[in-house]
Amino acid sequence: MKLRLLAAVVGFAMATGAAQAQIGIYATPIVSRISNSTPDTSVFAFLGTGATSRIFEGFGIGVYDDFYHAPRFDAGIDVRGNIMRGAGAQLNSFLLGARVAFKPVSIPVKPYVELLGGVGGSKAAHNPLYLSRAEYTVAAGADYPLGKRVDWRVLEIGYGSVQTISSGAENGTTTLPPASRLINFSTGIVIRVR
Repeated sequence: MKLRLLAAVVGFAMATGAAQAQIGIYATPIVSRISNSTPDTSVFAFLGTGATSRIFEGFGIGVYDDFYHAPRFDAGIDVRGNIMRGAGAQLNSFLLGARVAFKPVSIPVKPYVELLGGVGGSKAAHNPLYLSRAEYTVAAGADYPLGKRVDWRVLEIGYGSVQTISSGAENGTTTLPPASRLINFSTGIVIRVR
């Protein structure tokens, strides 16, 4: 039910600004350093037994809609999904949030910032249980136009946090370990629909 409401809100927001909107669809490979401050030694250890950080790799797809236009910036929303794996573990994310893209006068690159929130689901390498928790990400990047409708996402850097699966989360203890920190790097291609 909540997913249907979210889809309806996103659809309505995109439809209201469609007349002057700039919609972009993107695909990006992602590399992420995921870290915890305390190691986990159980079969639920998301980063592996005794590990406090790992490199995860994967890809993301998403769509943004810049429906508000001002002389120096455009603003709108971004919806994205990421799938990442590392050392046999998996982290899937669904994020939605605000986006502001700046219009510099002297350079062709279009920098942007985003604040995203949503759900991150994690699964450890040696256990089939899957844990979904709230996730947030703050991201900044830059798109460089390659043609009339194609941009190169030169680089996006993001910082986020999500509670991943662990022995504390699965055993129902009142003291959960601190949430995992994510530092993401991505690049890719953006197709502008409008």
